[in-house]
Amino acid sequence: MTAVAARPTAAPARTRAWVPVFAVMFLCTWSGNQFSPLLLLYQQRQHYSTAAVNGFLGVYVLGLVPAFLLSGALSDRYGRRPVMAAGAAAALATSAALTFGESGPWMICLGRFLAGVAVGTATCVGTSWLKELSQPPFDLGADAGTGARRAALAFSLGSAAGAVAAGLIAQWGPWPERLPFLIHVVLAAPLLWLVPRAPETVTTGGVPGPLRSRLRVPAAGHRRFTRVVVVAAPWTFAAAGLGYGYLPVLLAGVTGGLGIAYATLLTAVALAASALVQPWAKRLDALDSARGLLTGVAVIVAATVLVAVAVHWHSWPLGIVAATVSGAGMGVAMVSGVLEVQRIAGHAGLAGLTGVFYAVAYGGFLAPTVLSFVAGRTGVAVPALLLGLAGVGVVCGLLLVRSYRRHLPSR
Repeated sequence: MTAVAARPTAAPARTRAWVPVFAVMFLCTWSGNQFSPLLLLYQQRQHYSTAAVNGFLGVYVLGLVPAFLLSGALSDRYGRRPVMAAGAAAALATSAALTFGESGPWMICLGRFLAGVAVGTATCVGTSWLKELSQPPFDLGADAGTGARRAALAFSLGSAAGAVAAGLIAQWGPWPERLPFLIHVVLAAPLLWLVPRAPETVTTGGVPGPLRSRLRVPAAGHRRFTRVVVVAAPWTFAAAGLGYGYLPVLLAGVTGGLGIAYATLLTAVALAASALVQPWAKRLDALDSARGLLTGVAVIVAATVLVAVAVHWHSWPLGIVAATVSGAGMGVAMVSGVLEVQRIAGHAGLAGLTGVFYAVAYGGFLAPTVLSFVAGRTGVAVPALLLGLAGVGVVCGLLLVRSYRRHLPSR
């Protein structure tokens, strides 16, 4: 009898439908983070106080939070494409406004507000869209965590690219207060052409019901969300705000004329650490526990202590270590938080719950503004305040331990 050779099994089909959305997230987050290394530049050239430059960071959050809360519900109702197109337009408007930042603080505030709108929209809608494009029928070869990993990677790489480009130009290039933003306008203009070419994943008519009802996100009341995700989420971007937003300002006295380059270096190492740790963070996540989020918070608390020590010792090398640890904690917390949200939300209302998650998470970005205000009003040394903040982080870690295996969503 003649033997019949077994036919080889075809490898799962993979498509690149997700690539345009990845590119949009990359360039929108570029628009949000290109400002961070320029804080010292504005402080030196336009003589803004430390409180003022930290206030510019706060204005960013004012654009972020409503964008997170509204863009997810809007994209669930009307589709991913039109809402993401609006975010891309806001990213272009951001750089256009900041090109005229020399004209005064109001133009900077406008640019920072628009940056918040752009990043909030792209992050919220893009995270959901990438998740949907990283599963059948669009990508048969992706596993369950691929979408979250791609979204976190787009965020980290875009933030790093924007900060590094702006910082290098500000330190050594021509027209430091204009050229970084003009470069971004040129790179981001094609986004308005790119967004319509990504497959729409929301069916015609979107999720039924009036928009007012869609702004309610029932899954946000899930006990797993309120007792685990909400407890950990603010530490995600508190790590960013402290590690490469506030720390360069605090160490400006020891970095001298290389302060902008130092700020750029801290941003680059933090976001590189965030990107590199994400594949490991995906494996760290567990369906039956809060292991990923607890690890992220623990690393961020350790980074906060390192920031306090670096400021107390006026040590710029230790500042680099602190920024690296901050970035690693941010990467773990971001991936773990997004995976928890995806399990809680399922498909219906995914973008809405993602928006609530990021709105809570970016609240941590206000940490430098709050610390600067308290230090100015009370006279308490910043290192002491940072250690107090680390103590709050320990309490949050204990709350996560308490709900470690509780309130799990049904599979």
